[in-house]
This record gives sequence, C-alpha cells and structure tokens, in this order.
Amino acid sequence: MNLKSGILFLSILPLLSCSTAIDLSEEQVPASNDQNPKLVVGITVDQMRYDFLIRYWDDYSEGGFKRLVNQGFTFRNHHFSYSPTYTAPGHASIFTGTTPLIHGIIANDWYDKALGRMIYNCYDSTVFSVGGVGYPGQMSPKNLMSSTIGDELKLFSNNRSKVIGISMKDRGAILPAGHHPDGAYWFDGKDNGKFITSTFYKRSLPQWVIDFNANKLPDFYLSQGWSLLKDVATYDESMQDNNPYESPFNGTLRPVFPYNLDSLRASNGNFDLIKATPHGNALSVDFAIASIVNEGLGLDNYTDLLALSFSSTDFVGHQFGPHARETQDVYLRLDLEIARLLKYLDSEIGIGNYTVFLTADHGGAPVPSLVNDQGWPNDYFNSAALIAELDSLIESKYGLDGAILNYSNEQIFLNEELIALNGLDLNKIEEELAKKAMSYKGVLAALSSGQVLTGNFNDSPLARIQAGFRPNLSGNVMLLFEPGWMEYGRTGTTHGMAYSYDTHVPLLFFGAKIKHGESYAPSRIRDIAPTVSALIQIPFPSGCTGTPLTQVLEK
Repeated sequence: MNLKSGILFLSILPLLSCSTAIDLSEEQVPASNDQNPKLVVGITVDQMRYDFLIRYWDDYSEGGFKRLVNQGFTFRNHHFSYSPTYTAPGHASIFTGTTPLIHGIIANDWYDKALGRMIYNCYDSTVFSVGGVGYPGQMSPKNLMSSTIGDELKLFSNNRSKVIGISMKDRGAILPAGHHPDGAYWFDGKDNGKFITSTFYKRSLPQWVIDFNANKLPDFYLSQGWSLLKDVATYDESMQDNNPYESPFNGTLRPVFPYNLDSLRASNGNFDLIKATPHGNALSVDFAIASIVNEGLGLDNYTDLLALSFSSTDFVGHQFGPHARETQDVYLRLDLEIARLLKYLDSEIGIGNYTVFLTADHGGAPVPSLVNDQGWPNDYFNSAALIAELDSLIESKYGLDGAILNYSNEQIFLNEELIALNGLDLNKIEEELAKKAMSYKGVLAALSSGQVLTGNFNDSPLARIQAGFRPNLSGNVMLLFEPGWMEYGRTGTTHGMAYSYDTHVPLLFFGAKIKHGESYAPSRIRDIAPTVSALIQIPFPSGCTGTPLTQVLEK
C-alpha cells in the first residue's frame, strides 16, 4: 500500500468503526514491561467533567472509556488546584506539572500591562502560518515559561524521541507539545478547512500533512450531518431536545436533531462548524493515526510522545450545556473514537508497548438558568455595573479619571503609573476596591494583589486563585464569585471557576507499566507530568511542582 492510499484507507476507518461493534470478547490486558513504553499518548478532553465518565457509563462501548477504566487505573478524586480553569492553562498545567503561577499561561487571553491591550496565549507576531494564511497560524509556545514532558523527553534522548501535538485548537496542540517538538498541528477552519502549523516549527508542511489535507475529510464529514448515534430512548440521562437552556446553530430556529450540517455551513463559519460537532473528534483521530504512521511513532526503543486534544466536546458544551442530548451524543461518539485509536495502537504498536493517559483541561458549570429554575441560588453576574461603580469611587475619592484600565477573567487591572504619579497608595486603593466589590451580590470574596501574594488559604477556592496568580501578569484585584455564578449568556455554559464543577475531571492511566485499580485519594493536575516522567524515566519538567502518583506505577 502506498502512502496516499494508506491515508485514504485511514480516512474511511472511522465511518466503519462508528457503526461496527468492537470485539473485545478476549480480554486484552496490557503486559508488564520492564522497558519504557515505545509510545505515550496523552489525551486531553476539552471540558470533560468527571461525572460524564459515570453518567453515560451504561451507554459506552466496551472498547473506549470502559476499557481504560476496567484494564487501567482510575483516579476518582482528581482536581485542578488553581483557577481560572480555562483551556490554555489546563493544557499547560497537564504537561508541565505545575500551575499558572509558574508556567505563566494564566488564561486563554489576558490583559498585557506593558502593551496596554489583551493578548492571546499563543499569539506570536514573529512567526507566520504554514498551510494557511494570517492570524490562525501566527502561534507559538513563547509565553510558556516551563518545559514540558516532551521538552524533557527530547533533551534526555538527545532528540531521538519524537514529540507531536494535535488538536482542533491551536492552544490544545502547541502548549502540550512544548518548545521543541517534531510538530504541532491544529485545524484552521473558516474557508481553509485544513490542519496547519507555524514557522516556529517548520517552513513547510510535511508531505503527509499535505496529502491528508488533500483528502478533504472535513467536506465529507459535514456532508454526513449529525444525527443521534443511538435510539432516542438511550438519552434518558439528558434533557429533552429543544429545551430553553441550549442555543441553536445560526440559521436554525431550534436546537433539534438531526442537523443538516451542509446547509448550516455558510451561517456558521464554513469549516468552523465541524469543531462544534462530533466529527471534529473523528477528524482528530484520523490525523493522529496518520501522524503515527508517517512520523514512525513507537517504532524504536526511544519513547515517543503524542499529545492529542479533543476540542469538539468544549464547543458543544459551550453551546448546549452539560445536560443536553448533544453533549451526551458527542461523548458516546468520542468513546468510539477512543476505542478506534486503542484498537489501532494494539495492532500497530502492540499491547504492552504503549501507555495512554486521559484527563481534561477543565470541567463545566451547570447552566445557571437551568438550575436557577430548579431553586438553586445560581445566577449571572453583571461586571459592567461593578466596574462603573468602582471607577466612580476612585474618581470621586481620589480625583483620578481612568484609573481602571481593564476587567477580564474576574480580575481588575489598575493604572499603576497614574496612581504612582499622583502619590497615592496602590495597596490601599486595591483593598478599598476589593472591599467594595464584596458588597455586590454574586461576589463571595475579592482579594487585592497583596492579599493574594501573602495569604495562607490552605486548600480552598482562594488558594486556587493564589496558584493561578502570576505577579507580573495578573490583575490588582481578583474576584471569586459565589458557587454557580458566571458571566455568560443564558444558554449553554462556560468554565473558569475554582469550584468542583470546573476542577473535578477524570484521570485515567492505561497500558505499559500501569497497574490496574482505582484511587479516591486526592490527586492534582500538576501530578500528571511527574508521574509520566517517572514512568518513562526522564527528568521532571523545569517548573514542576507536582508529585508522582506512585500507586499507578508498576515497579
């Protein structure tokens, strides 16, 4: 089989797997192996709450999530120990073994004090798109201040190991792959519909990526539409279709299955539409398998790393919320994609020759309007009113106009230069604003930067704010909302808070050198990187503050 025909075969494999039962009648238990695994696959599921593993359990296949749990090791009390819990800091924390305080990725985007504007976590004006045009490809890991598992692996092996990052989102590919991977690829939607990279990594796309893009799989997937995978009675763990807590696609009046995706392309960003459907995850597995084949991952005695992030779950969650049929369906289909990937690894890398870990970059909050209708005290916060009042307070008391430069990510940024020029006490103003903010309904606590730096908060939501605070980047006043409160529209959901619905995520280990079992002992997202580093016997990432989870590792 030549290279191109091999890629074409791989491209139709998902269509067969989604309609064909996976035969695991003979239990396939990973063999113990004294040698390092030939390949480590780090899977990050975007916006996967821990309860999705349990809530949909009876509807999963035997070869996906159930196989990882039944034959691997499950951490059932696994949490993020910082906030804000967003995609970029989540991916960075998983693969660096530390928190935003150390690795520097404090949000998806943040206010840059020096530039006086918002910046995106991976944006790099010094690099250019490869495979696309303009901004979508101007990305690099330049803002990541710690090494990653992949960086340490490359250095340890004298570049004999390979490291690849793949995601529909740029940040989901770039931050896990680190500073010196063999490739990081993300999906450029709109009118391009291709996987791209940037000149930070390569001057041109590898031929296999060009060939993969030439197959036009996104067109094929969108032509298939989106219908429920199983009979409607299966979805009794979710709300009825067309409920008031979810948003329809642009161009439709109701969020109701089935979706004719071809007819929705023009009004939903053309190829961007695939990101908000299960097909985005299928396309990611297609590309991951193609990368394993064409990059020769797992073929020699030097451990390789594939960092694979599934983004479509996040797009669906934001639009429909965690209790929608669309959300359940995207997870049932993701389960089959994971089963397809594992089956491929069994066949081509070999049972006992690879290790998989699966976690999430954050969870997701219940839709406030939904639980509010059920009597919960959740609600939506109006920051504009708060900022206007705080601005007025500073102007009336100190005669300063424009003292508040920015509000973002539940943080208030002050014009420190203006305050200093007027001989005023910055710490005092910060504390006054924090005190005033706490009088607002929906604000549980507000901390000045000084209080964040010096506070002793133990293991509390305030401690998570502290672990997400980086002095040269973060704001002057940090807000903590009441549980369940958010700034968002009344349909769908978001994330970013320091509470369990955003911090409690799965952690599954499976394969070579992994014990079978489970633990309810507390574990933290920063513990993943040192655990993987111990597994493959390399140094911990440079900023690592986590501890290896020794109960999962075979001697």
